[in-house]
Amino acid sequence: MKKNITLSILSGLLLWIAWPPTPYTTFLLFLGFVPMLLAIENIIQSTATGKGKKIFNTAFLGFFVWNTLCVYWVYNSLKIIGPLVAIPITLIPYALGPLLMAIACWLYYRMRLITSRALSLVALVCFWVGYEYLHQSWDLNFPWMTIGNGFAISHQWIQWYEYTGVYGGTIWIWVVNILVFLLYVGLREAQVKTLRVKLVSAFALVLILPLGFSLYRYYSYKEAVNPSNIVVVQPNIEPYAKEGIPVYTQIKALTDLSDSIGQPNTEFFLWPETAISQYIDEDHILGSNHYAQVKQFINKYKNGNVITGGETYRMYDKRTNETASPMPNGGFWDHYSSAINIENSSKVQFYHKSRLVPGAEALPFGNVFSFLKPVFEHLGGATGAYTIQEQPGVFYSQSGIGAAPVICYESIYGAWVAKAVTEGAQFIAIITNDGWWENTSGKDQHLDYAKLRAIETRRWVCQSANTGISAFINQRGDVVQQSKWWVRAALKQDINLNTEITFYAAHGDYLPKAGSVLAVLGIVFVAIRRKRILA
Repeated sequence: MKKNITLSILSGLLLWIAWPPTPYTTFLLFLGFVPMLLAIENIIQSTATGKGKKIFNTAFLGFFVWNTLCVYWVYNSLKIIGPLVAIPITLIPYALGPLLMAIACWLYYRMRLITSRALSLVALVCFWVGYEYLHQSWDLNFPWMTIGNGFAISHQWIQWYEYTGVYGGTIWIWVVNILVFLLYVGLREAQVKTLRVKLVSAFALVLILPLGFSLYRYYSYKEAVNPSNIVVVQPNIEPYAKEGIPVYTQIKALTDLSDSIGQPNTEFFLWPETAISQYIDEDHILGSNHYAQVKQFINKYKNGNVITGGETYRMYDKRTNETASPMPNGGFWDHYSSAINIENSSKVQFYHKSRLVPGAEALPFGNVFSFLKPVFEHLGGATGAYTIQEQPGVFYSQSGIGAAPVICYESIYGAWVAKAVTEGAQFIAIITNDGWWENTSGKDQHLDYAKLRAIETRRWVCQSANTGISAFINQRGDVVQQSKWWVRAALKQDINLNTEITFYAAHGDYLPKAGSVLAVLGIVFVAIRRKRILA
């Protein structure tokens, strides 16, 4: 038993060492699951009782180690709402992810009881992909640890994400790990030489062909020249002290930084999430002093636009929709975490953040647990307060350029960002704070994951982060410019706009959808066979 626990922990450590932002260790993703598979195999082949429970516990331990070491920084971003709230919410990524991963391994064991090892391993990949898609789609979503994200630090290896998205990487990692596992088990079980030769050949092909194609695509890819000058601003305002700084002073810092490098042909200035830290009434924004201050700045740039984050709302005399919440003094309102586009006209465009952080920004299964909203509000949290937008948005400049506004956490949702591209976005504008995470690997992982969105859609990514890291990423996923952490900065870049639609952007998450269907069929198959055996 101790040997299996050691193997499980070893898997967790290997996957952690391989994970962004650690450089030069990505190759360990191809070996990280092998010790876990060996531990599961040892339990299956043993004479012990309660094998299913042992497999679940062993798998959970290793995956808990991996997840905790990779996303330890989550607690920093939540501690402002108090330990009574932050600690249970932190369990979403720390424990829920490993729980679902362990269930996938337990289902693999159940499949092994009724079919061959080879077929069960195919089912394991489907169960895993199904778990990842579930963890991206339901109210407790946290797809940060989707395995395909692990290649973000070595983006040259996965240029074919423009066809598959990150789930292609998930499948690739699992197939290589399974082949290594089968080779090792084959030596241990003294399998015939011809079978080992076939496994070695399959391993070489599965590893080399995708890697070779990706490197060829990376070095041969050429961007069509279609320049647009963009400025990203990093004001470096302490997020916990924002409310104590006059909004006028904060906006002036942003306009001064923008002016310091802006040029006559600059078309977009990107300011970070919550750059305007005071509530703005969307229906009366033209009368807002904050809007007037931004408008006075942008008037100097003929084709200029400011994309900024802000807290906005709409008020109603009576409840006109399901999302409106009652106000203490009567009436109703919708409250948004927004991106706002301000240009040289009276037109103002809004986008409302749609992918909210479970617990911190949205109450999971809110219809069931709506009675808990007052508790979160009393403790200082924003849970359940934001109203979302059901579809991605695109901001259009007066010259017709389309920008995909992406707010913080949304940048890890490949299909969501890709859908904005199919709606006309020619580049991706990520606005984020990232100061909540402090100087941890969270900010680095967030930037690394943005590289994947560039490859999937073949769009430049421009990221403005309050405290860093702000950056420009080209269509191959290369970080062309980036700021340092915790400094006041502004960067400008001539990016190339793109109107071509990649296969992934056009078809979205077709791989995990197919894998989820197969996973459900596998679960039904296991349940039916188990029922027959018990009968």
